Amino acid sequence: MKMKKTLFTSALLATLVGMSACTTKEKEGEKKVEDKKEATAAPEKETVLISVDTAIVKNVAQIDEVTATVKAYAKNDIAPQTPGRIVKIFTEVGNFVSKGQVLAKMDETSLINIKTQLANAEVDYNRVLSLNKAGGASQQQVDQAKMQLDVLKENFRNLQENVNLIAPISGVITARNYDSGDLYNGARPIVTINQINPVKILVNVSEGNFTKIKKGNKVDITIDTYAGEKFQGNVSIIYPTIDESTRSFSVEITIPNANSKIRPGMFARATFNLGTAKRVLVPDLAVQKQLGSGDHYVYVYENGRVRYAKVETGRRIDDKYEIISGVKENELIVVGGMAKLNDGMEVEVVEKQ
Repeated sequence: MKMKKTLFTSALLATLVGMSACTTKEKEGEKKVEDKKEATAAPEKETVLISVDTAIVKNVAQIDEVTATVKAYAKNDIAPQTPGRIVKIFTEVGNFVSKGQVLAKMDETSLINIKTQLANAEVDYNRVLSLNKAGGASQQQVDQAKMQLDVLKENFRNLQENVNLIAPISGVITARNYDSGDLYNGARPIVTINQINPVKILVNVSEGNFTKIKKGNKVDITIDTYAGEKFQGNVSIIYPTIDESTRSFSVEITIPNANSKIRPGMFARATFNLGTAKRVLVPDLAVQKQLGSGDHYVYVYENGRVRYAKVETGRRIDDKYEIISGVKENELIVVGGMAKLNDGMEVEVVEKQ
């Protein structure tokens, strides 16, 4: 009897231990499920905070600034028509010369020979003409003598011009390639003259301004060499065609230069004042540049979300950008908190400037 009671007690204890183990396993399983749920649950969504400003419309001065290199108004290379000995060069690089001034003298041997031939031809012509009047020579002989005389006269004039080399323009000597006594071989000019009063620049202007620029228009000019100083030029030539590759056209601007301050080769900026136009303005902070391209964009806020908007920008005016296209008046433009934005993202406006 005592043995049966002992066996019953042992069985009861084993059952209780088993039930306890099962309960523990169930709790451990429930905990794992809860842990897994917590691990897979989506994190709480972060709200992006932004500040915005309103796009406004104003009349804006239409200014087009372009750059160019100053050129001489005219350039002349001085040289004779044929090779020969240079007797004397009368000028040097940097000298200012006047139109009509003798710059160099060439050997006169050919000129002297032609002069002798010319004198003989004049004698022959007068003799034949006298004989013709007396009936001793035909009109054909007179015509031939006259033709020979005219040819020699023309040759003599050409040689005179090629013996005494005259400046065809007033300007400054910018190159001297020979010395007195050298043999001119035709490879390079003896001297070069640049006319620098006035000077000129040739600029490329956007196709959109083709109808706005007129011959005679005044243009403000600045030269990097003379910081803070302004010069004024005038449109002298408008080229009639548009470059297909750049969508621009060429404009020549003439700049008075009486004191010769402006020199060929200087870097210049030309500013065209093309009147005014109504333009959208947005804060410069709002305009971002697309990485890897020249495109610009802003984020527009509407109905709790932001929208990516590609824009065409004009000039920067103080702390604002002129927007030619891409943004409308009174649209709310993001000016703060742009770093985390994407197109269509939900946001919260914390400041409206």
